[in-house]
Amino acid sequence: MATTAPTTPAPADTTVLVTGASGFIAQHTILRLLEAGYRVRGTVRSLSREAEVRAVLAANGGALDRFELVAADLMKDDGWRDAVRGCRFVQHVASPLPSKPPKHEDELIVPARDGALRVLAAAAAEGVARVVMTSSVAAVVYGHARDGSRTYDEADWSQLTDEVGAYEKSKTIAERAAWDYVATLPAEGRPELVTVNPGLVLGPLLGADFSTSGEVVRKLLKRELPGVPDIGWAVVDVRDVAAAHLAAMTTPAAAGQRFVLAIEHASMGDIAAILKATFGPRGYKVPTRRVPGWALKLVSLWDRTAKLAVQELGKRQDLSNQHARDVLGWQPHSLQDMVVSMGESMIAHGVV
Repeated sequence: MATTAPTTPAPADTTVLVTGASGFIAQHTILRLLEAGYRVRGTVRSLSREAEVRAVLAANGGALDRFELVAADLMKDDGWRDAVRGCRFVQHVASPLPSKPPKHEDELIVPARDGALRVLAAAAAEGVARVVMTSSVAAVVYGHARDGSRTYDEADWSQLTDEVGAYEKSKTIAERAAWDYVATLPAEGRPELVTVNPGLVLGPLLGADFSTSGEVVRKLLKRELPGVPDIGWAVVDVRDVAAAHLAAMTTPAAAGQRFVLAIEHASMGDIAAILKATFGPRGYKVPTRRVPGWALKLVSLWDRTAKLAVQELGKRQDLSNQHARDVLGWQPHSLQDMVVSMGESMIAHGVV
């Protein structure tokens, strides 16, 4: 007698939990999931933000009849089992991203690590099939030579030397803790874990609220810097990060894998040149003159966001995204696309 292989539930019958639903990456991911037909449950620390989150999603075409919001705090045990219950997948996106250096590194490390472990424990207890965790290239390239002499990939882990900042430590420690925790769970019923490691996230804003990663575009458009120092990042479009979250959730071969999500290293000068060419004719006086590193250090004395960038002076972020292309079928936007779309959306939402 023939047997029928078990079928994967249709998206319309599948609920996905997305943590940190008020965030830049999370909201793009929620929209991508809703577009694909899934039911989505988002978490926020406080439901006081519910109207704001719903308004942003609705304004960008989100199907709110398949969306719900619940309260759960990364620093508290309460609420996570209830949040996860009934979900087949979890997208753990929430993690602190500072706009200025913290007074103590544990302000970032503890919620990033402990929050990830709370989510994973709830997922394991509630029989979740797969957890996709948003990590960062901060967990890959730091503490290594970043002089262009080599390209880094998923086999590399940041080395937490004294020169590595609190945010980079938090992402590295949290991701390692997640992998270590899952390895301790019984094989039967253990949720599959996938981590995605984006670079500096650019691309279109969905509203006036935006991530710290957009500060480079905002500062250049508002001419808050005297010029462009020798800093740069591996960059990625937020739309491509959202697409990778969906692919990492649904691609069988992705289980147990890390995925670097970034295109080539882009200097602040590269970003400024694109902004000047596009927005200069519209009256935006984007600085493109090269300035020495001390100029950024000077600005950082009163601009604490600029202080976060000082550690990047003279360094590169060279990473390979071939693994994401091969396994997830990932096709990222160009630097031009992500910079222009972020600039246009900042103007449209009154950020600049």
